Amino acid sequence: MHKKTFSLSVFMTSLAILIAGCSSSTAQKSTSLFSKSETFTRQDSLRGSITLERSWWDLTYYHLNVTVNPDKKFIKGKNTVQYKVLKPHQVLQIDLQPPLKITKATQNNKELQVISEGNAHFIQLQSPQKKGAINSVDVYYEGKPKEAIRAPWDGGFSWKKDSNGNHFVATSCQGLGASVWWPNKDHMYDEVDSMAISVRVPKNLMDVSNGRLRNIEQHNDNTTTYHWFVDNPINNYGVNVNIGDYVHFSEKYKGEDGVLDMNYYVLRDNLKKAKKQFKDAPKMMKAFEHWFGKYPFYEDGFKLVEVPYLGMEHQSSVTYGNQYKNGYLGRDLSGTGWGLKFDFIIIHEAGHEWFANNITNVDIADMWIHESFTAYSENLFLDYYYGKKASAEYVIGTRSSIQNDKPIIGHYDVNNEGSGDMYYKGANMLHTIRQLVNNDEKWRQILRGLNADFYHKTVTTQEIEKYMIEKSGIDLSKVFDQYLRTVKIPELEYTIENNTLKYRWNNVVKGFNMPIKVTIDGKDELLNPTENWQTKTIKGNSIEVDQNYYVNSKSV
Repeated sequence: MHKKTFSLSVFMTSLAILIAGCSSSTAQKSTSLFSKSETFTRQDSLRGSITLERSWWDLTYYHLNVTVNPDKKFIKGKNTVQYKVLKPHQVLQIDLQPPLKITKATQNNKELQVISEGNAHFIQLQSPQKKGAINSVDVYYEGKPKEAIRAPWDGGFSWKKDSNGNHFVATSCQGLGASVWWPNKDHMYDEVDSMAISVRVPKNLMDVSNGRLRNIEQHNDNTTTYHWFVDNPINNYGVNVNIGDYVHFSEKYKGEDGVLDMNYYVLRDNLKKAKKQFKDAPKMMKAFEHWFGKYPFYEDGFKLVEVPYLGMEHQSSVTYGNQYKNGYLGRDLSGTGWGLKFDFIIIHEAGHEWFANNITNVDIADMWIHESFTAYSENLFLDYYYGKKASAEYVIGTRSSIQNDKPIIGHYDVNNEGSGDMYYKGANMLHTIRQLVNNDEKWRQILRGLNADFYHKTVTTQEIEKYMIEKSGIDLSKVFDQYLRTVKIPELEYTIENNTLKYRWNNVVKGFNMPIKVTIDGKDELLNPTENWQTKTIKGNSIEVDQNYYVNSKSV
């Protein structure tokens, strides 16, 4: 059994925060060296902290059994929550968001009192909870779940129909949380070891969820239950339900860990287009196993599933809605032409199998770990098939999307994401670090090492920073501070006069001293600027900064 782990210091910090009523961690590095104040509520803390009612039990298994009625946009079911007692306590927190309601909770066939506070529901356990015991609670629920208006960004159920008038239904819930559609321990720090997912749907439709299909059960009321099983730890927002008039095709991929089953589920009318477009899937697998190491979920296989929204990285059940076009809905986000060489959703969302699903952030404030590495994976895919120059042009081109509106890291313990710059500013930070490492094989081993050493684990920013510093042999601490915790882009200021180059870093955090490659009158050189002016004798009168570094430069 693989178990995701989390930092004890993170738990202690979260507990202290909830008790004190604070909104950000004092043990973590400051979210930013300057940031606008934000106001958070107790509900934010109940959602985003490792509360006392969460900390005493460790998830071991879920069985989510739910009936979906698309005609009424109504769901009803139960989740069996199995857990190991870490220390005795009699109150267990389960999360479920209105308008869904918990109808009852039972343990050992006895109904339990549930005290609700907003999205958090505190189940009052009757049986003594003895350390080391494996217990379970059945949580029954029903209602009309929140409907996603702009999936996948706002989350909930998407109730659509295909071109033939059949129901076409899917869930997406990153950020908002899995509790928008099913009752669970809705915090990233504790991932369930394995999970069964049983979804009952109208007879003419199919459900596709995570893991492997174990059984199809026909009922006398013109409904069918699809029983899926996930053999690996899974983050709660990665759990999904996809319902439609699906057809299936598959292939075997010979990968680093043996033969991988790759399955594809698409709407009936799109089979021909899918068989052509989904050729990017094995290409993706080959490139990413090269850069990141083995696909992390061989036991559960890999799936692409068509959905009525753009797509999402649901573990072993990656969802797809890119209209069978290359680029991002046919657009090149880099403006270079390279973005049209691949299907953005297949490459990006599948890249999350390594960064988000294998390595998962403990706190959503550190979601850059998911998005920066995965946005960066886009140009690594290009690097593998089209070369280093193409990949560099692509990632540099994506800088046009960077807003520098707020820091990439959010506020801890209140379910708060940082800036959307976690995508392409984060990718360009990683591309910059690649230049500092200046050894592509060493860089590849760092990326592979992250996925091996943090295999099936939840992690903090500090753990990722420490790992990359140790493995690169470079003190990257100020680089991380600069790009993750501020909105300031380093600026290389310089003057050239009488064959003397004068230069320094400006607009940087204190102690920032990142080396940078420049070309001086056609000759490549490495400068080591600091915040203080330095001088260098040169023969010419021109300097050009290597664009692979995400910095600005200015003659003063």
